[in-house]
Amino acid sequence: MNPEVLAVPKEEMREKVKALAKENFKKGPNCAESVYMALQEVGLIDFPPETVAMATPFGGGIGLSGGLCGALAAAIMGVAAVHGRRQPIQGEMKDIIDKLYGNPGLYRFFNQIPHAFEEKFGSTQCEVLNKDYPNDWYNKDRLRGCMGFVVEAAGMAVDFIYQGVEEGYGQPFGKNMAGKV
Repeated sequence: MNPEVLAVPKEEMREKVKALAKENFKKGPNCAESVYMALQEVGLIDFPPETVAMATPFGGGIGLSGGLCGALAAAIMGVAAVHGRRQPIQGEMKDIIDKLYGNPGLYRFFNQIPHAFEEKFGSTQCEVLNKDYPNDWYNKDRLRGCMGFVVEAAGMAVDFIYQGVEEGYGQPFGKNMAGKV
């Protein structure tokens, strides 16, 4: 990522990314594509435009399976594009593992994202978020609801990208499978 991009105040960047994600969604890309493209369009993601293809499967909770919300998945992908490991097997084994599990460690940082989304919306699962539309996927109210998830996930991605730059990765763990604190 170009350091000049982070010179833009976080609030200004958040509003710009949210507006772009909303416009993208209105034009037809799925929830995940809309978020990912917005982060790319402002320069927070410095991967080639074609990498949006990696977000495509996440729509509808991964190919309409109802799993992880695509907007959330793309937000995580966007944050990972900035803060993820680009050389995950470089270095000694202890260092490789500490970069994930340590304090500071990337898992402490990334663990916050789904918890923040769930706190705001009550779930991270597309099927639960859209439970009122089990047989009416094209319902305009469902589409408006998903647009809200797209807009908010895009804003959250910006917040976490800036947080990682400003604070690093020493946050306490939220609920996790390893029992880490």
